[in-house]
Amino acid sequence: MSDIEQLEKTASQVRRDIIRMVHAVQSGHPGGSLGCTDLFTALFFEVMDHHPIPFNMSGRDEDVLIVSNGHISPAYYSVMARRGYFPVSELSTFRRLHSRLQGHPATMEKLPGVRVATGSLGQGLSVATGIALSKKLNHDSHTVFCLMGDGELGEGQVWEAALYGGAHQINNLVGIIDYNGKQIDGPTDEILPLGDLRAKFEAFGWKVTEMNGNKMDEVVSTLKAVKSSTGTGKPNLILMHTEMGMGVDFMMGTHKWHGTAPNDQQKELALSQLKETLGDY
Repeated sequence: MSDIEQLEKTASQVRRDIIRMVHAVQSGHPGGSLGCTDLFTALFFEVMDHHPIPFNMSGRDEDVLIVSNGHISPAYYSVMARRGYFPVSELSTFRRLHSRLQGHPATMEKLPGVRVATGSLGQGLSVATGIALSKKLNHDSHTVFCLMGDGELGEGQVWEAALYGGAHQINNLVGIIDYNGKQIDGPTDEILPLGDLRAKFEAFGWKVTEMNGNKMDEVVSTLKAVKSSTGTGKPNLILMHTEMGMGVDFMMGTHKWHGTAPNDQQKELALSQLKETLGDY
């Protein structure tokens, strides 16, 4: 079995985890989580240099990921658990009272893998920029990744961080936009059109790359190529084209599953489309 095939098998299991987690509490965000599953899987299992055990809160001497669109925590939690940050069985506590797996990642619960509380949209790129600057001051050559949703680009703070990153050539920073064209209230083109994102980020001094975020081989090759180019020149921005609800046919092509949990029948239908490959929790 090739490495890409193994990653695809892992991604299928992560998508099963997402469906089961959100269904169990009838709360959460399956759409974007399913769309970003391939990215999370590629980062944690193939691309990032990171150390689950022991978990180092400072992130020094390892790559760091900031998930600005923290509402897609089901994918984030599943991949971290499957990668060894905490027991896979803990996924069953998602969004429950006193759980370490809150709806948006938080730090007070001290969940290994989570360094910054996220989900207040628009803030992640600023945080990632600060971490990237800290690495430079500490002569740490590792990379800082920041995942953002396209809907959160309506927040002005994103553009302040983008302007700063380009102006100061924060070249160990990789921004990734989940470009699925949908947000909670509808298509981004109807809510607040984003225009030419490539041209905008390039004008701010970033190097822009595009990829299909639901094609594993392309995700892996693009991430590796971008990571290898860090440390010189400009910060990098990846426009990642994804399908919200990827892997579950009735969740794809619509914004309606942004924050809606499947009922019992929908859960079983979704799981029937996703292979169990590593064992359900």
